[in-house]
Amino acid sequence: VTKATNGPEAVTAARSGKFDLALLDLKMPGMDGRQVLEILKSEHKFLEVIILTGHGSVDSAVECTKLGAFSYLPKPYELDKLMEVLKQAYEARLKNKFRADAARIEKITELATGQSALGILRAMRELDDEEK
Repeated sequence: VTKATNGPEAVTAARSGKFDLALLDLKMPGMDGRQVLEILKSEHKFLEVIILTGHGSVDSAVECTKLGAFSYLPKPYELDKLMEVLKQAYEARLKNKFRADAARIEKITELATGQSALGILRAMRELDDEEK
């Protein structure tokens, strides 16, 4: 668990660590939660983001969902509800990562048949570049 007190800190923390989930407030100094969400989802393929807000609206909920937020919870929220959403988000992250890994293994298996060792390495580098 890592704490950030503003949007730029959250982005920096996410860039320097490996996280499964991010819990963001919609209103933060420096950069709001929507902006942070957009950056995190563009840079971290499997990161699930949950937005918390005391200043929510239907429009901001729709916008955050379109940007890839897993959930959008108004404050105050019940701790049990938050824990359930965190659990669901983590399960979704694992399923998405598993599907991507299975597809990657399938591609590598296909590459391994009928190509030279150098060809396989080139193709694997391309797969790695796609993952980023």
